[in-house]
Amino acid sequence: MGVTRDFFIALSKNQLLNTGAKKWGLKLGAGKVVAGTDIDSMMKSVKELNSMGISATIDNLGEFVYSREEATAAKENILHTIEAIQANGVNAHMSIKLTQIGLDVDYEFCLQNMREIAQAAANYDIFINLDMEDYAHLQQTLDLLLELRKDYPNIGTVIQAYLYRSEKDLDRLQDVRLRLVKGAYKEIPDVSLQSKQDIDDNYLKLIKLRLQGKAFTSIATHDHHIINDVKKFVEENDIPRDRFEFQMLYGFRTEMQKELADEGYAFTTYVPFGEDWYGYYMRRLAERPQNINLALRSMVSK
Repeated sequence: MGVTRDFFIALSKNQLLNTGAKKWGLKLGAGKVVAGTDIDSMMKSVKELNSMGISATIDNLGEFVYSREEATAAKENILHTIEAIQANGVNAHMSIKLTQIGLDVDYEFCLQNMREIAQAAANYDIFINLDMEDYAHLQQTLDLLLELRKDYPNIGTVIQAYLYRSEKDLDRLQDVRLRLVKGAYKEIPDVSLQSKQDIDDNYLKLIKLRLQGKAFTSIATHDHHIINDVKKFVEENDIPRDRFEFQMLYGFRTEMQKELADEGYAFTTYVPFGEDWYGYYMRRLAERPQNINLALRSMVSK
């Protein structure tokens, strides 16, 4: 299992394959978990989710950006998506990877791009979530978050439970809207927990710490054991349901997503779209190797 996970994470970072995938269209089963390659197809999926009482956080996919031209183009795509959220009147917000808009090019350049995005979102009262990437980008992401929040309170980020430092980061970000996840990247033992049980235990610990605070929290997991523990904890501690939500990825456990929404829990689906689907999809295979069957069935059917 560990070898398989490492294999797909390595594939996700292969720039040659990532570039080639832009020409393929959605292949290898990716169409099951990526909501199309353009805004129109994505919006159709978001409207379907909204009709079931489910909100969306939209990710205009992209990574491996090392030029100002690519980063500027990505920024413009994100701005178009924000305009589309407003124009279509959907219940949705944005999730953004900072490396897509220039973090690996220049910090100040990335910050300026994010200021434009944050202002556009603020004009329509749309929330922006800064996705957390690998450990190498963590501190810069938090630095940029705190700088932006001086002017734009409509911005939050992600805390990854497998990192040793996460509890301290959680404490520093008590007033910030956060998404809590287990973590999707391969990190060394020096900075992260390695066993599934240790990660699960720390994840639940961080969730409970966070829910006893006042800021809004997104609990992003497909693990029904974690979800059931959270439901029990909030009931026993009289935690209002408007203080948190559950999140899952588009195309995964869709029946459970609807069930939770029908039970009256706030629910948001993470909706990725765009031509840059390859890296995202490989990480999903790494997280849940059983999804390899989906890719294999797709290849066989072709």
